[in-house]
Amino acid sequence: MRLGLVVTTIGRPEALERLLASLDGQLLADDALVVVAQGRVDDVARVLERHGAIAANVSLTTSERGAALGRNVGVAALPDDGHDRLLCFPNDTTWFPPGSVEALRSSTAAADLEAGAITVADELGPKFVLPAAGTPLDRWNVWAVIEMGLLIRRYLFDEIGGFDPTVGTGAATPWQAGEATDLLLRLLAARPDVAQRFGWLPPELSIGGISDPHGLTTAERRRKLRAYGRGLGRLVVVHRYPLWWRGAFVVGGLLFGVRHPGTNRPADGWWVFLGRLEGALGREIGRAASTAVTR
Repeated sequence: MRLGLVVTTIGRPEALERLLASLDGQLLADDALVVVAQGRVDDVARVLERHGAIAANVSLTTSERGAALGRNVGVAALPDDGHDRLLCFPNDTTWFPPGSVEALRSSTAAADLEAGAITVADELGPKFVLPAAGTPLDRWNVWAVIEMGLLIRRYLFDEIGGFDPTVGTGAATPWQAGEATDLLLRLLAARPDVAQRFGWLPPELSIGGISDPHGLTTAERRRKLRAYGRGLGRLVVVHRYPLWWRGAFVVGGLLFGVRHPGTNRPADGWWVFLGRLEGALGREIGRAASTAVTR
């Protein structure tokens, strides 16, 4: 199983250093890694130059801001060598523990995986607990798959149109989250056969990440929570979830800080609720900062 890893970065050299160092010795000759720089391009290029061990696998390109847009550009920049690669979309803050790439390759090749998910763990543990192997993908468990944990074959990614560049972190719209969820909901509609065979990799196989509010001030954390909530609130409308579920999803945002106490405060739920409400209404309330992050 040849891998195609696509990383979008706004230019964070320290994080990118850790990601590349974790991949040293884990990639095979036919694997490809595309780094899409959306800021500090010269700094990113210097980081890549320092990792000569994987230089043959790596290419650098650029795009306008938006993680989803960058990932689409990165997929298009993968080598045109006839291989139907398994795509993976690590953040620049992601890393691969020793042996994880080979375990990922073996697990997905044995299952002839077309689409699936791998656990992402941060300093507090798994970001989401994935369903058991053999569980079909559906409208309810699709929320457990986040971008850096998504696995999908190139042919299938292209068939369903890739990520929607108007959704997700850094997009030029208020809808700052949910690009993987949106893609998989479109997969459900277009290829229910693949959804039935969706591959949930075992929990002992995971990749590393950081918590969403890592390194942010209180104001930045709440801005991000609101912006993410806005994107997810929009998805439940666009993809026509039942009205009762939309209402429960929006109001349930008030308890977000209580349910996630490790990195949030109880009052943070207000910002999640406000964002989800904005998404459900399809507009921002007052003067809000549309983008989720600036650094």
